Amino acid sequence: MMAIPNDLSLFNATSSPNSTTEVHATASLEALGGNCTDWHPVPMTTVIPAIYSIICVLGTLANALAVCVLAHASASRRTVANTFMLNLCVSDLLFLLSLPLWAVYYSWGYHWPFGQVACKICGALHNLNLYASIFFITCMSMDRYLAIVHPLRSQIARDPKRAQLLCILVWVLACACTAPTVVLRNTHYLKSLGVEACVILYPQHVWYLTLTWMKILLAFLLPLFIIAGCYCAIGRHLLADSSLMKMQNPSHPPKMPSSKSRDSHEDGSKPERPPTPSVRSSHSGGRPLEGRGLERVLWTVAAVVVAFFICWFPFHCVTFIDFLNSEGWLDSCWVHWTIQNLTPLTLCLGFSNSALNPVLYCFIGNHFRGRLGGLCKGLSACLKARGEEHSQKRGSFSTRLSSFSRKLSDLKDLAIVETSGNA
Repeated sequence: MMAIPNDLSLFNATSSPNSTTEVHATASLEALGGNCTDWHPVPMTTVIPAIYSIICVLGTLANALAVCVLAHASASRRTVANTFMLNLCVSDLLFLLSLPLWAVYYSWGYHWPFGQVACKICGALHNLNLYASIFFITCMSMDRYLAIVHPLRSQIARDPKRAQLLCILVWVLACACTAPTVVLRNTHYLKSLGVEACVILYPQHVWYLTLTWMKILLAFLLPLFIIAGCYCAIGRHLLADSSLMKMQNPSHPPKMPSSKSRDSHEDGSKPERPPTPSVRSSHSGGRPLEGRGLERVLWTVAAVVVAFFICWFPFHCVTFIDFLNSEGWLDSCWVHWTIQNLTPLTLCLGFSNSALNPVLYCFIGNHFRGRLGGLCKGLSACLKARGEEHSQKRGSFSTRLSSFSRKLSDLKDLAIVETSGNA
């Protein structure tokens, strides 16, 4: 059973020894145009480039700011979480820099004018980000779980040097998952469209099945299971501590003694007030986490899981539908329309996660915003100092020029006087 190709999408294209890619493409287009007249295609040449441009601009700006702040952090701020954040932002930034080429690819009607090497590099950056970003998000979720739920037992394991070694392992694993598609991705001429497309050419159907399931399992299901488990445990832990705090702080405090006895004991000493219990978290530096602080953490936790699920679930659903179609289990107009049109659109949604990551993990945090403000103030002060230095140099030059002009005028007057005396 040969796979129906998804050769018009950015991610997949199939080819088998017994049939060429353009034959499959023609079959899919005929199914859409001849038998499915009610299913109108989405204008990809205008919609996709516009979405890619927005994601590229916003994501590049956000990730570049995050990289600058995290890279210039002091040694005391180079924590495990910041190490994972920095690598995540670098992964997203590398991929976002390749989005303009993919935007041109769609705007030119799936024609790749940049050559074979650029096709492989951009495809590699896409797959590398697909795996690396999700792996780093998973590592950050596990680190938050250890820091909040097991703050004492995890102090030895949560070491920045170990986090750096783990980041190297994540990059190696992501490169290993990316290697097959780098080898298989190439430029291929499609006669049905008359374009030189950048596609993945599977030599056998088993390659398509293996890489598809590896993508679904390693890049979505397994990370989603770990992330959801970690944040569910964090939520239960914070809610349990919050309930304990409310029990220890009843809404109706006991009756206070009289003013005289409240101010002092019989011996004149002042009574000691019992400490107010509070929920503490190691990720916040041991400060009380209660009220709005607890609500803020819970909302951040929920936003992380929801954003990850919303961004990547539709794309993996379409990938699974493509798999069912390749096996002959699904074959109808809506299936062909979904594969051909929703694969690029759901990819856009997945790519938007690269722009959301620095917002969710960096800009929400008070410490990060404070460091960003400090960096901006330092940059402003540096520019102001340079401007003052430049103005001082200009003033010094003007002073020297006026002094030189006065000396020159004095020399002229002296020469006139000497000339008059000789006469």
